[in-house]
Amino acid sequence: MYDLIVVGGGVLGAFHAYHALEAGLKVAILEKDKTPQEATTRNFGQVVPSGMDSKWQTYGRESLKIYKSIQAKFDVTVRNNGSVYLASNPEEQQLIEELFSINQSNGYPSELLSKEACLAKYPGLRSDYVVGGLFFPEEVTVEPKTMIHRLLEYLIREKGLAYFPNHQVISCNNTGNGVWLETAAGHKFKGEKVIICNGRDFKTLYPEIFVESDLEVTKLQMMLTKPQSKSYILPGSILTGLSIRRYEAFHECPSFAEIKSREPKDSLEKKWGVHILFKQATDGSVILGDSHEYADAKDSDNLGYDLNMDIDQFMIDEAKKIIDLPTYEIAHRWFGVYSQCKTKDIFLQTIDENIHVVTGIGGKGMTGSAGFSKEHIEQLFK
Repeated sequence: MYDLIVVGGGVLGAFHAYHALEAGLKVAILEKDKTPQEATTRNFGQVVPSGMDSKWQTYGRESLKIYKSIQAKFDVTVRNNGSVYLASNPEEQQLIEELFSINQSNGYPSELLSKEACLAKYPGLRSDYVVGGLFFPEEVTVEPKTMIHRLLEYLIREKGLAYFPNHQVISCNNTGNGVWLETAAGHKFKGEKVIICNGRDFKTLYPEIFVESDLEVTKLQMMLTKPQSKSYILPGSILTGLSIRRYEAFHECPSFAEIKSREPKDSLEKKWGVHILFKQATDGSVILGDSHEYADAKDSDNLGYDLNMDIDQFMIDEAKKIIDLPTYEIAHRWFGVYSQCKTKDIFLQTIDENIHVVTGIGGKGMTGSAGFSKEHIEQLFK
């Protein structure tokens, strides 16, 4: 019998397991696929507390400590290379200055960069785009296709995690003397408590809960260029003017509502939920994106499985207005899907005192999961 069984081996499930193991508990993860392959591996790998509202920035800052602590013992691909928000006009410059003041108040280090400093720090950045920047030196990047596998390896090798891939859980029931889970292959597991971190899988366990919830799914398109020239280095996470106009942290700026009210309502970036991000991978390639299309949880299949080439081309055209990369030749295109709540910041559902569903973390997963999971494990296990 396990003290805790986590259903789902993505970043949210893995960090719940990490904190339970740190507390000395006997823990298992049941992962439906051979390896995690959903939203945790289909993102930019940006850990950016700076983009979160005050509550989630606190979780994100704790996450930074956790990532760096693990990296000091075991390589999970963490690089402490900072994040920058690039303003393209006076309105966005006003917002980054206001966010700088907010972060001074809450003790989160950031640095306002002049136009000249931005141009010197980020090669290829266009002088006709940038007017200034806001840099967060403590923030990190990870390699999204690699990090979760390295983290699980660390938990298995160093912390004693029992990990069961290819185990699709189809039932979960509290019998009074423990929670019993059964997989599609007929394997049975018993735990004192179960945490279900099911991402966007709303059809297998407790589907009636998700149909009646305010959960929605978001489809994001991203691209990866071919490796840039060996001499080209683009440091850290690059977030641009459309990110400034979108990310939750800026909602707390005094001028945000008025600036948003003046935006055109029928632009393509509004239609497709585009904001432009750049992040260079360790092989020299650059991830570009991204877009956001939405559907209610019960209608998630409506998003389809195709890539919209008009969206990709729009993002490339916008990216070229910001940074002159040595090459914009695309090597890979993909989409990721994550779930989020319309009215809450995360979906928490207690099935009974020993079965808990945790999903709908949205785009905060890579940044907020480590810090949030620490608090949640403390709450559940007192």
